[in-house]
Amino acid sequence: MFFSLAPMRDAMWIYAVFTFLLSEAWSMEGTNQNTSVKSSIFKVDSHFNQGSEVNLTCSNETRKEMLFIRWKIELKNKKTCQIGSIDGRSDDDCKDGKSLRNTSSGLSYLHIPNISETDEGKYDCDSTYTGGNDHHVIHVTVTVPPSVSAWMYHQDNKVVAVCKAERGKPAANISWNHVGNVSSVKSGSNGYFTVESRLELLEEMDTENLSCAVSHPSWKRERIIVPKLQKADHSLRLYALIVGVIIVISAGFLFFAWRKIMPFRRCRQSDTTQSKSPPAEEVEEVEPYASYVQRVNSIYNSSADLFT
Repeated sequence: MFFSLAPMRDAMWIYAVFTFLLSEAWSMEGTNQNTSVKSSIFKVDSHFNQGSEVNLTCSNETRKEMLFIRWKIELKNKKTCQIGSIDGRSDDDCKDGKSLRNTSSGLSYLHIPNISETDEGKYDCDSTYTGGNDHHVIHVTVTVPPSVSAWMYHQDNKVVAVCKAERGKPAANISWNHVGNVSSVKSGSNGYFTVESRLELLEEMDTENLSCAVSHPSWKRERIIVPKLQKADHSLRLYALIVGVIIVISAGFLFFAWRKIMPFRRCRQSDTTQSKSPPAEEVEEVEPYASYVQRVNSIYNSSADLFT
């Protein structure tokens, strides 16, 4: 007895089609429900190393059918601008190198090349896709690694070790592998911070293995610095000695010049005084009247004797 397989194949095909249509209906119903209720909001603070390539995503899931995406960027020293895409059409009024890109799986992301401090700010993203929408707020901060140095010197009966991390953003953290009297000072300017840590040890303590550890968000691992003993710096004393000698020589020269100039000035003042005094007038001596009368009388008597 032989059975025909055609009716069986037809029944299996009908069952497969029915199952597919039923699953699609369930999927569409779930999609409609998700479209009305699924909405996600994310707020994060992100730190990136200066000069690195940065990619910011607007959703944690891959969306092959993105309907709308918009990045609203608020920077510190620039006006607010937008970069977005609607139905595959891109729009960019930032014009500063940032661009909207997609991965091979359809994930959209904002690309920031060679990030710097001018890119710091608030990145607000809205995305709409089949099934829901996401709202991301990302506060972007750029980290700048500090320059580090360490040294130690003798002071009284102590050894002072210094570990310094200069112009880092944010401030670095410093720790020592020895126990002692530790003091730290942090200063900042224009968003950059300098941290200086001092460790005081007794002079007889072993400092051969002394080191400080500097950690910073820019580094994956902390930096270990070994302070070197500073040689005595006599340059300041030498400078003070040279300045003192110059002052003494200058004072001696001025005193010598004063001793030479003063007699000359006195002589000139004397000559000037004499030249300015008025010349003495010659006064004619006036003969007394009695002597004049007596002399006239004598002349008169002599003339009378001649005629007699």
